[in-house]
Amino acid sequence: MNRLSLERHQVWIYLAAIVGGLSLGTLAPGVGPRFETLLWPVLAALLYTTFVQVPLLHVRDAFRDARFVLAILLGNFILIPLLVWLALHALPDDPALHLGVLLVLLVPCTDWFITFTQLGQGNTARAIAVTPLNLLLQLLLLPAYLWLMLPAADFSTAIKTEEMLPAALMLIGVPLVAAALTERWVEAIPERAVWRERLGWWPVPLLAVVVFLIAGAQVGTVHDAGPVLLSVLPVFVGFLLVAALLARGFTRWLRLPLDAGRTLAFSLGTRNSFVVLPFALALPAGWETTVVVVVFQSLVELFGMAFYLWWLPRHLFRQPSMSQA
Repeated sequence: MNRLSLERHQVWIYLAAIVGGLSLGTLAPGVGPRFETLLWPVLAALLYTTFVQVPLLHVRDAFRDARFVLAILLGNFILIPLLVWLALHALPDDPALHLGVLLVLLVPCTDWFITFTQLGQGNTARAIAVTPLNLLLQLLLLPAYLWLMLPAADFSTAIKTEEMLPAALMLIGVPLVAAALTERWVEAIPERAVWRERLGWWPVPLLAVVVFLIAGAQVGTVHDAGPVLLSVLPVFVGFLLVAALLARGFTRWLRLPLDAGRTLAFSLGTRNSFVVLPFALALPAGWETTVVVVVFQSLVELFGMAFYLWWLPRHLFRQPSMSQA
């Protein structure tokens, strides 16, 4: 099995991990605290191996294609946040649910976005170029989005700086710096590129371990969250459809090539669920549903990507035949 084949079948790996975690957590409820302890180092390793795949030292490369990066910035950081804010009004009045939706839908993906771009006949070079820009902007803008979109009482209750900041520094800051140092080390000698390729195999199995641990530790919350997850499912599905149509609109407006349009659709449609997991896991007691919502969105998204791989190249961004050209 090659790496691309592993990533193509990742949704089934994650489903098996969740079922396994829920089963073990139900049969042995005492494993919850142990799983929570194991979760943090595994999550840190996952973020490091993911960030290593992002060309963090080459942010300027994103601006070589001005029209494409304009679409990325307008879509991911202006229009989609507005749509997400509007979508909250269609959901039950549950602060933990709202926070989970905001956390996961406001951050564009920086890992399997590239994989799906490659599988879906997009432009992989463009995808790689904009990834560090997407990552840095989402980390800077997410606190502002939450402050603007959450009621003041919910924001002050959930977002405890003294708890969030250590989690952000240890689980995002440290892996991010380590990945940047690794990138510099790899690029110093071309033969070292094999190390980045080897690390690229690890995000899928590590994410499977993460969702297994979360499912086992949060089994009670998952069982209780059934109605909440059903209520948010239409929002997550609708988000995928609107994101693709938005990409189509940008492609026509800015006259982007079709492969760039497909890349844009994958960028707008995929979200960075596990990058926000440290924030969700650091929330105070009573906000556990937020974690479940974040993980649930990633599963919905993976099934949505299977639909994208069929819909985008064959219909929404279909290449005209020679007779139509």
